[in-house]
Amino acid sequence: MKLPIDLKAVIEAATDIESARNTPVSVSVLIDDLAPGDVAAHVRSAFVGAGAHARVTVGYFVGPAFSPYEGDDMAVIVAGFSEEVGRRAAEIRAAGVPVMVVTSMPRLVADMASAYGNPIPEGDLVAPEGVEGCEADGDATCESGDVAGVNAQSPEILDAPIPIDAAAAAALDRRMGEWVVAACREKRLALALSFPFVRRPLSLEAVSATSLQNAGIGLVLFIPGADMPLMTLNQAKMLLQIAAAYGEPMSVARVKELAAIVGGAFACRSVARQVAGAVPAIGWAVKAGVGYAGTKAMGLAAVEYFERGGNIAGLAGVVSTATAKATQIAGDVAATPAGARVLSTVKAAVRQGAASVLKKTE
Repeated sequence: MKLPIDLKAVIEAATDIESARNTPVSVSVLIDDLAPGDVAAHVRSAFVGAGAHARVTVGYFVGPAFSPYEGDDMAVIVAGFSEEVGRRAAEIRAAGVPVMVVTSMPRLVADMASAYGNPIPEGDLVAPEGVEGCEADGDATCESGDVAGVNAQSPEILDAPIPIDAAAAAALDRRMGEWVVAACREKRLALALSFPFVRRPLSLEAVSATSLQNAGIGLVLFIPGADMPLMTLNQAKMLLQIAAAYGEPMSVARVKELAAIVGGAFACRSVARQVAGAVPAIGWAVKAGVGYAGTKAMGLAAVEYFERGGNIAGLAGVVSTATAKATQIAGDVAATPAGARVLSTVKAAVRQGAASVLKKTE
């Protein structure tokens, strides 16, 4: 059976990804001497031992004057009680380098920076989550006024450093990774290859974006047979990025293997397409639901697989099982009135970005 995928396009995407693997990155880490030792040690450990293509410079507030390297892709300040934090961050931003301010005392650091005339943008202040009602898994919504996921309604807690135990360390890694993905878009894959804490956030963002894009394709394309090749190509590119982020080499043999994995899910999606044809009134819901649910299941299965140390050789079974299950569920759910109402939320979300989806698929 001919695979419903443009292998040439997949190989081109893999070539771009392989180029990112060899892209040099440069990071400066500036540590406030008054920062709690546990957060300073954690941040240092996150950036030391980087790959061969990474340049990491570590400096301190006390000692020789520190200025950002003009070729830096990003900078990190580990903030403590020093009044210099806001000024140093402002100087680095003025030099055109994105700067992440990491702290276990978010309220105090933010207030001090503002008091000394150099407020820190909220998005650049990164702290552990999981304090006073905010969940470390990122699924919970924190109360209004929170700073970087920490509840700002408990000053008696937030004026003291948050201990960097195992849970806080994991949450801090996730927050740092999310910041890198958002602030360093051009080199985020290269940064993920050098710094493991970036890999999962980058991969999850790829899963989310590709799932929504494929839902849009299922919604806005009405030419029979035109949707599946586009969805399949997007899924292949998503898996390529996830595999690359976790260090898998992008040889031609591996690229063809990934293409076969994605193409193998075509039969699973065909089940739901039959449902769409049988129930034409909600055919859009079936196609959008399959595009979203199948792609998300495939991506999340790949992320968890690589998190456990897996490689491409064993990816086919994991992805096929997850996609088959999600696709069947999407078809079954969409074939009911209640399911159609649920999937209408996907329709509304996708319509908002339909123009962007179409532009990306031209």
